[in-house]
Amino acid sequence: MSQPPIRTLIVDDVEAYRFLIRHILERDGRFEIVAEATDGAQGVEAAKRHQPQLVLLDLSMPVMDGLEALPRILQVCSKATVIVLSGFLEDRLGEPAKELGAASYVEKGAEPPELLQAIVTTLNANGACL
Repeated sequence: MSQPPIRTLIVDDVEAYRFLIRHILERDGRFEIVAEATDGAQGVEAAKRHQPQLVLLDLSMPVMDGLEALPRILQVCSKATVIVLSGFLEDRLGEPAKELGAASYVEKGAEPPELLQAIVTTLNANGACL
């Protein structure tokens, strides 16, 4: 019996990057994009409304950045696995993001296969069994 798709929320202010992530995950078939948000405040509201299992969160966004949104997302959706996808180098903001509850930190420069593998590896480490 196959598992239902992983309910996923993408929070990033760059439309082209949201499109790329959506394309990678939908093509894989193990993910369902339940919502997208263009800033942290929208991300918190979408997490509350849709209760995703996975949140892919950018850090640098208008209105509310990812570091501010991260604990709020986990507050309204405590079972979500949050993976930070950022243009900042991990050695700069990876540790603060993980201290706030991120399951992992992936730099945006990763190629699609590596990005997908990082997401799957993190979910498996958190008990998703993909």
